Amino acid sequence: MGHTATPPQGTGGLTATEHRLANGLRVVLSEDHLTPVAAVCLWYDVGSRHEVEGRTGLAHLFEHLMFQGSGQVKGNGHFELVQGAGGSLNGTTSFERTNYFETMPAHELELALWLEADRMGSLLHALDEESMENQRDVVKNERRQRYDNVPYGTAFERLTAMLYPEGHPYHHTPIGSMADLDAASLQDAQEFFRTYYAPGNAVLSVVGDIDPDQTLAWIEKYFGSIPAHEGKRPPRDGSLPDVLGEEKREVLVEEVPSRAMMAAYRLPQDGTRESDAADLALTALGGGESSRLYSRLVRRDRSAVAAGFGMLRLAGAPSLGWLDVKASGGVEVADIESAVDDELRRFAEEGPTEEEMERAQAQLEREWLDRLATVGGRADELCRYAVLFGDPQLALSAVGRILDISREEVRAVAAARLRPDNRAVLVYEPAEPTAEAGSEDDENELEETGQ
Repeated sequence: MGHTATPPQGTGGLTATEHRLANGLRVVLSEDHLTPVAAVCLWYDVGSRHEVEGRTGLAHLFEHLMFQGSGQVKGNGHFELVQGAGGSLNGTTSFERTNYFETMPAHELELALWLEADRMGSLLHALDEESMENQRDVVKNERRQRYDNVPYGTAFERLTAMLYPEGHPYHHTPIGSMADLDAASLQDAQEFFRTYYAPGNAVLSVVGDIDPDQTLAWIEKYFGSIPAHEGKRPPRDGSLPDVLGEEKREVLVEEVPSRAMMAAYRLPQDGTRESDAADLALTALGGGESSRLYSRLVRRDRSAVAAGFGMLRLAGAPSLGWLDVKASGGVEVADIESAVDDELRRFAEEGPTEEEMERAQAQLEREWLDRLATVGGRADELCRYAVLFGDPQLALSAVGRILDISREEVRAVAAARLRPDNRAVLVYEPAEPTAEAGSEDDENELEETGQ
């Protein structure tokens, strides 16, 4: 079954057709003959919010296991075949989904489809203790490199845990904990795959220089015989009060290059007018060097060397507003926080100026155009709207909803949400260097050895 939508106003003429196989796999196709390339994007409706206590990190671990071989592709063969054909590939995991994607020369599209189908249909034939241990160590090392052993590395994880209470499906981040990664068994991984890596729990999009009929025939050939599986458990309820109700705060003394203030705010769930208004508010306040907070803290006061405010859109729970300010040398975090609160208070009272509103809308429009301009970006957006909101066509008209938001809506969401009693705050204070670590001899030795 399938249908083609007439290009709605505001899509720039882009179209997408939707189809569904008998086993439940949803397929979205979008022709674009501008360049001879094609993108394949496969979203599974599984992320860290589907995990249970004691087994965090399984969704992210599986992102790695999917590149360790399948029934007919051994070891690192997926990478080797795609790159050998001139393509690129990767996978990512978030709170709400896991995705896998390839961009190929158009004449190699069939290879990418066959590879993804082989993983979906036969990964368990290749999954064994050796590959499990190998990728468990890879993920643990990734955690060390990206979280535990870098300045400010655990900030997002800490703020998430403060903003979403214990037991909430978004309380932990996709990376998982070391203890849970160690505890995961091969049987846990096998059950996780059977539950979530089924055709009916996935959306496959193909965008680019394609023949839709031929592409659909290949998809039916390679994916159509994979058995359906209906054992998925729905994610736990992620709803929370709009406002945290108190400010949560933690002061950390760590080996960081400068003092910093980081904060997370509860914002409206993705897919609503209020979430679009919140995105515009954060863009006006902290989206780039022309934003209000950057102009105040970095350019005018010179109390900070960096200041940004961004939004993590979430469909199954309140979204997260992320404030990140790095202090200039000698400046106290209390002075920065006072200036931030002053700007947020003025914004809540007055809203954005016409110039700020125009600039924020233009910035979000440009980001939307950038995503849809590449075949890979468009394939990802089509999957996102299909998985999270049930309608891939929404991806092609998203910017119209941003441009329809009024200044008053932006002011109202800022007044309702960007408040001290609706945030979790981390304050970083640099640890005093030890005499040994700061000695001239040690510095010279590092220079001489090239470390």
